[in-house]
Amino acid sequence: MRASQRARGEDVALVDSLLSADERRRSSGVRFDELRAEQKGLGKLIGKASGDEKAELLKRASGLAADVKAADAERDAADAETQELLQRLSNLVHPDVPVGGEEDFVTLETHGTHRDFAAEGFEPRDHLELGQLLGAIDVERGAKVSGSRFYFLTGVGALLELALVNAAIAQATAAGFTPMLTPALVRPQSMAGTGFLGQAAQDVYHLDKDDLYLVGTSEVPLAAYHMDEILDADRLPLRYAGFSPCFRREAGSHGKDTRGIFRVHQFDKVEMFSYVLPEDSQAEHERLLEWEKQWLTSLELPFRVIDVASADLGSSAARKYDCEAWIPTQGKYRELTSTSDCTEFQSRRLSIRVREDKKVRPLATLNGTLCAVPRTIVAILENHQQADGSVHVPEVLRPYLGGREVLEPVAK
Repeated sequence: MRASQRARGEDVALVDSLLSADERRRSSGVRFDELRAEQKGLGKLIGKASGDEKAELLKRASGLAADVKAADAERDAADAETQELLQRLSNLVHPDVPVGGEEDFVTLETHGTHRDFAAEGFEPRDHLELGQLLGAIDVERGAKVSGSRFYFLTGVGALLELALVNAAIAQATAAGFTPMLTPALVRPQSMAGTGFLGQAAQDVYHLDKDDLYLVGTSEVPLAAYHMDEILDADRLPLRYAGFSPCFRREAGSHGKDTRGIFRVHQFDKVEMFSYVLPEDSQAEHERLLEWEKQWLTSLELPFRVIDVASADLGSSAARKYDCEAWIPTQGKYRELTSTSDCTEFQSRRLSIRVREDKKVRPLATLNGTLCAVPRTIVAILENHQQADGSVHVPEVLRPYLGGREVLEPVAK
């Protein structure tokens, strides 16, 4: 655990503080049990005693009651401290994860070829210019109505989102996922249980009056869906594909990706989520990655797969793969999807267990983004643009766009 915290760049001393608090919890619990047993034994003696003996026993009982009350308070305080420290501790990093920060990832594979726009005889436009030519994106009115990092998808932009969502849900359903429309507001225990009230808390919108949180991903309600339940092993794996609006404050991203719709405060997303036996989580992680690769390949996008470094995992993930699409006008790969193996981290915090051969134990949870809509639109517009500002429509989306093969400009 210390090595895991060190690899994440997080507080190593937290492990020792937790061990110390847990020792106090255990010892105070033993002390309380001993005093309660003595108190019960004394009660039996009092019932049989009389005269001076009974008076002496009652005196002892009075002092013992105060000791029991103090021991109970000490036990509760030690337990609360242990739980508070435990909530601050991130998941154990998988031993194969590359150690380091955001730039220390390992590239696992690369798919597709970057277009040579110079050879085609034109300079590529960025997604915002293309979106305006197509009448698909309006960030000026988004800012007027809601502020920076908000936008409208209009005309074919709105149709493109609906096509992406329908195609993604169709792929997930064909793969055996149950489609889900999830709540966008959740209670604190749901957010904390999935690990989003620790280091990620600064990016979360909170409604103080109602004590509810706006989700940054449908992973949260999908993880909490079976909170406080015991599932039968023969029901696993359980796979859900959730569609929801997502809200992120993007704290700390001042000045980053301010143009267009790559980094925004509100967006829609299709998210895969799996419940499996712990020993099956690594194989499930690879399956989720394959489904993401299948999706990006169907969109005819050049992309790479990276093994995310330890300090960039997020508190709940033991291991995380990102699929990054090539963005021509930025000249680099940018994250489009990710999939995380959270092992037993979330299930323990949310009290989700599995019953197998009359034994009950925690299970494993995993998540994988299939389609974060705005970023996917960015990648499609830029990679499939033509010299006249029109955009080629990948074949997988055409049934959901009335058979259109090309999105045509509507404004010069």
